[in-house]
This record gives sequence, structure tokens and C-alpha cells, in this order.
Amino acid sequence: MLILLPPSETKRPGGDGPPWHADALSFPGLRAERDRVVDALVALSDDEDTAARVLKLSARQRGEIAVNAALRTSPTVPAADRYTGVLFDALDASTLDDAAREWLRTRVAIHSAPFGVVGALDPLPAYRLGAGIRLPGLPSMRSVWADAVGAAIAATAPSFVLDLRSEAYVTLGPVPAEIPQAYVRVVSEGPDGAVRALNHFNKHAKGELVRRLASTRPHTTDPAGLMRWAQDEGIVLRPSGAGELELVVPPVTR
Repeated sequence: MLILLPPSETKRPGGDGPPWHADALSFPGLRAERDRVVDALVALSDDEDTAARVLKLSARQRGEIAVNAALRTSPTVPAADRYTGVLFDALDASTLDDAAREWLRTRVAIHSAPFGVVGALDPLPAYRLGAGIRLPGLPSMRSVWADAVGAAIAATAPSFVLDLRSEAYVTLGPVPAEIPQAYVRVVSEGPDGAVRALNHFNKHAKGELVRRLASTRPHTTDPAGLMRWAQDEGIVLRPSGAGELELVVPPVTR
């Protein structure tokens, strides 16, 4: 099983790992695309005003330009520890034990705009780049990544893919149709049986799901096995349509 996560706009600064290098990342078939995007992002940082406009940065966010300028020389930390925000705070990867982190390393990938899909413990520098940004000198992120990411996922020959990405990142790397897969939508169900999709809270639920998987490390090779594990864990995970699963969480109270 391969689990795909989205990245987060917010990231932990600094790090104590060696500077980033494309060869240190999983999915080596993406080397050429990574170098193209990173080179363009670093070059963009030479012109602060242009960088702020292209990256859609506010005046308070202009410090992110210097972060991008140092992308190739700044220290790294494991990807799952680099990202913060609702999903990654719920996953809280840094507090997992060694066995759980090893499970993350072999089962979980995070889809980023500058690097494509990377392993959950691959060393990453801090950066600022979103899925919808078009860098000068490059086509759209979708044109850069979609085919390459799909091929990179296929090259790992996963038994099935559990896709927890946002739809913006799905378009940057659709899972090839021939690979068994399930896209997860987080919903709540009211007392009357009405189901509604969640936005902010869907990230928290996804982070908790992956943490529980890493902590228990089930030997699942298909969606049916995953749903059996979920039932044993008291998690409501059910089919909701072709290629989709619903992760049902309690109604949000305010």
C-alpha cells in the first residue's frame, strides 16, 4: 500500500540535515523535473518584486523569497517533520516510535510542488511554492508533473494507492488507472443520516488516520483489508462510489 498526502503551506524552519540534493529523494525518476523546478524557483528569487508577485506573497511574507533563494544550500529535515498545519500536526510524526516512523518511510509519500512526490522521511529544505503557481520559464505545474508523477508512482508497483491528497495535487499527478486505488473524502453524518463534506476538519481526520495506521501497521494490500482494519479500530471507512472511500467523523459542534 502507498499512501499519498498533500503538503502544507506552513513549514517548520531550519533543520540539522545536509543540504538538499535530488539524489537523496525517493522516486528517482523525477530527478529531471525536480532540477527544472528548483532551478526556476531559485532564479525567481533574484528579483524580489517579481518573486512576490508570482508567488502571491503579502508584504509580511516576503521573507519566503530568501528561503527559496537558499533552497539548494539550506539544511533539511525529514519531510513529515518539515510540514506543519492541521494534517501534519495531527500526524505528529516526530513523536512516533522508530517502528512507526519506519512504516511511514516505506508506505507514505507527500506530494509537493517543487519536488513532486517524496518519501515521508526524505530530507527536505524549507521552501515556498504552491500547486497553482506558474514559474517563469516553465509550463504549468500540471504540465511539469502530471505524467512524470504518475509514472513514478507506477514504477513502485504498489498493491494499491490510498489517496489523501487535495484535488489540486491530484491534478499534479493522477494515479494511473491500472493501479488499484481509493480516493478518501472526509464527511460527517448527522442524526438524520444526512452526509456533508468537511473542509478544515478533513485535514485533521486524515492526519489522525495516518498516525493510527503507522502506530498499528496493518498488513493490508487492498481497500477491503483497509476497511476491515478500520472496523477493528472503531474507524468508519466505507465505500461511497467508484474508486472512493468515505472517512466518517462525528459532526462538528461549535
